[in-house]
Amino acid sequence: MTVPPGDVELLTERHDAVDVAESSGAGEIKGRSPWAIAWRRLKRDKVALAGGIVVVLFTLLAIFSRVIENVFGLNPNATNNGVNSLIDPSTQMPKGSLGGISWDHPLGVEPGQGLGRDVLARIIEGAWVSLLVATAATLLSVIIGVVLGVVAGYYGGWVDAVISRLMDIFLAFPLLLFAIAISAPLQTGKPLKIWPLPLHLSGTPLNIAILIFIIGFFNWPYMGRIIRGQTLSLREREFVAAARSIGARGPYILFRELLPNLVAPIIVYSTLLIPTNILFEAALDFLSVGIQLPQASWGGMLSLSVQYYRNDPMYMIVPGAAIFITVLAFNLLGDGLRDALDPKSGR
Repeated sequence: MTVPPGDVELLTERHDAVDVAESSGAGEIKGRSPWAIAWRRLKRDKVALAGGIVVVLFTLLAIFSRVIENVFGLNPNATNNGVNSLIDPSTQMPKGSLGGISWDHPLGVEPGQGLGRDVLARIIEGAWVSLLVATAATLLSVIIGVVLGVVAGYYGGWVDAVISRLMDIFLAFPLLLFAIAISAPLQTGKPLKIWPLPLHLSGTPLNIAILIFIIGFFNWPYMGRIIRGQTLSLREREFVAAARSIGARGPYILFRELLPNLVAPIIVYSTLLIPTNILFEAALDFLSVGIQLPQASWGGMLSLSVQYYRNDPMYMIVPGAAIFITVLAFNLLGDGLRDALDPKSGR
């Protein structure tokens, strides 16, 4: 007997909603929470799980990058020149094939006279920079976007009009050009006071702080629009009307009633925003207005590879592959989370 497609979907949903467990010889029906149902759906998506595993490995690599460097004796800034130089002084190219790949240097060495820095060490070192900038910038975008999106969607009227026009203004900025215009003058090397915090940053910490601010502050409208649309739908639901009927004020409804119901879209779109920020950070590094040498970064390695890629393509392929795999893994995980947390939403 064939089951109609509609009945198959209904049976699947019922199977997701309840779980039959054997207990003392009798079947006991146990209800599942929404998060348990979402986890069950996510486990079925093998592609999303593969992306999640890569994301976890990338995160661990970034967090423990300094530990890995110390354990294996990797120094991202150590040059290999002198008598046993790994760089041919006549061509400035690594000795050996495939960019100088060997047991001591599994991903080769950096081309350039007097350099020869280990590519693997610089990839590991650049991982924490990309993760820190992308995650912190996403967190900043989420905080601003969620707060303004919830307020605009719930109150409506002139409040919604003002915030929506503000979103349109930010979205109209040519973000990359604007980021270059802000970043370049700040790359002076002089300490800069971070207001209102009692901090004076310089060097790599200053570069990272500038990138986090630029990427996070100007990307919040994407999250804000999504949260505003979700809030417009949720504010008409019965639980919001019930909260109003017992005298609940706006802030209580916003943060105790609406915000918990927005956790799923916030998680999903944050996961999809992180890879975008990784690409943006790499683009700024490539244009030399982001992380500055000698600090390793994936975009900076791509920038240095431009003058050598004809003779040493491996130095371009390795950081390019690191960015590609990381961004792809985050996108696959984000798509899987979207399908698991909101299966009825269209792509």
